[in-house]
Amino acid sequence: MNNKTYFEVVKWGEDRLRQAGIEEYKIDAWYLFSHCFEIDRAKFFLKTENIADNKNLLLFQEMIRQRERRKPLQQILEYQEFMGFPFYVNEHVLIPRQDTEILVEEVVREAAGKTVLDMCTGSGCILLSLSKICELKQAVGVDISEQALAVAEKNKENLNVDADFFKSDLFENVNGIFDIIISNPPYIDKEQIKKLPPEVAEYEPMSALDGGEDGLLFYRELIHDAKLYFTEKGTLFLEIGYNQGEDVCFILKEAGYHQIKMIKDLAGLDRVIRAEWVEVQNMDKEVQNV
Repeated sequence: MNNKTYFEVVKWGEDRLRQAGIEEYKIDAWYLFSHCFEIDRAKFFLKTENIADNKNLLLFQEMIRQRERRKPLQQILEYQEFMGFPFYVNEHVLIPRQDTEILVEEVVREAAGKTVLDMCTGSGCILLSLSKICELKQAVGVDISEQALAVAEKNKENLNVDADFFKSDLFENVNGIFDIIISNPPYIDKEQIKKLPPEVAEYEPMSALDGGEDGLLFYRELIHDAKLYFTEKGTLFLEIGYNQGEDVCFILKEAGYHQIKMIKDLAGLDRVIRAEWVEVQNMDKEVQNV
């Protein structure tokens, strides 16, 4: 590919990814080119006939080969935007999804001045975004993975946020009480695990995906134990799979939560559940669909 123009280099990348079966081959090739050559669309169209320098070209070729092997674009670039903030990601954390922004948007409505625990924090994207948007009294994130916590710490430093991260198997090492507990736990069931695309199955941490036989393993334990870590009145926010709303609401009701509310995502699918816990459970339990 010596003496290739910018236009020819991008076209080469598109062709390689298309042949590899990458659905968004044009978008992915462009993002990789833009990253390697540090150029935006406007400048690119003015420089399509520029000759690509070897250093940037070699980097681009290597990144295209990684994407051909179905490595996620975000892991190649080590970057994903979430709630308008840049997050560092690698193979030790789930790549932040747009669906999870629904969870953050719901918590933001009532998190200011509150103590917040983020269970299964991963990259820290939920807790750190909350901390950037509103002033929390206390921000704590826990995860069982030390590698994930290292990513969260790096994002904390990059975003200049005051938060505490530490290792814990669910509530095992958690001390104190909180006004709000949030979690986006592993919730994919065994059958769905088998159907995951290679970008997810081969490159994202299975421990952050596998929710057990029916996908509800972590909800059962988390919902039960969270009651011991709430202030007198606490609120639990959970991200759920699109088909898990009824089951998780049932678990919450059986555990004594009330004011259970289901929130849908932009596609109209169940995505987040909000539930309240108070010390004296004398209120009618209800599920509201919104």
